[in-house]
Amino acid sequence: MARIPIGLQLYSVRHDCAKDLPGTLKAVAEMGYEAVEFAGYYDCSAEDLRSMLDDLGLKVCGTHTAIGTLLGDELEKTIEFNRILGNKFLIVPSLPEERRNSKAAWLETAAIMNGISAKLEPHGMFTGYHNHNIEFTEMDGEMPWDIFFGATDERVVMQVDTGNGLLGGADVVPYVERYPGRALTVHLKEYSATDDKALIGEGDVRWDDLFRLCESIGKSEWYIVEQECYRFPPLETVEMCLKALKDMGK
Repeated sequence: MARIPIGLQLYSVRHDCAKDLPGTLKAVAEMGYEAVEFAGYYDCSAEDLRSMLDDLGLKVCGTHTAIGTLLGDELEKTIEFNRILGNKFLIVPSLPEERRNSKAAWLETAAIMNGISAKLEPHGMFTGYHNHNIEFTEMDGEMPWDIFFGATDERVVMQVDTGNGLLGGADVVPYVERYPGRALTVHLKEYSATDDKALIGEGDVRWDDLFRLCESIGKSEWYIVEQECYRFPPLETVEMCLKALKDMGK
């Protein structure tokens, strides 16, 4: 099984990025992260971001971009921005309530995402959706996650977030198996029922089972660390998460 490289979701160090983006990216690269996933661009152009990343040897493993940036006239601008970045994964991180408050809304959103996916395909790009916890609360006897991914085509990326899933009472590991080839990028986030600041390896996520599936039928291309709660400064915390993964042989 091929090794899956590890990136960092920059939301984990968002305050550091806001204060000093070049310095934060440099620190992330020196830790050993191979890529970053953006959740905002800190008033930088795509050209400036690409230059910073290239100088540090960092790749882009994704962007979190609102669904509105993938619709209508905005899509062309978003494609061009990500083309310059060198990014092919345009992931929707959340949805407004009206796009997810019923089975019909989920199915309509799935159809919209299929349309976006088709428009991105000629550019070698993918769209996808990232879970929080609401997707694992039953709706009309079904999980919204299943409603949505059962109705989207195979190019729509299922970006599972391990910690968010467990927060909603769901183990996301079986979903990687249920939807083979869909988990092209995966958010590695710890969850502990007793410690909301747990780091990777300190909680309840079934890491070995997740890695086994991602590295086989999941066809995952990137592991992406995300940490939102801290016992230590954010940069120190994400370095500890990376070390934990290295200790696991990742």
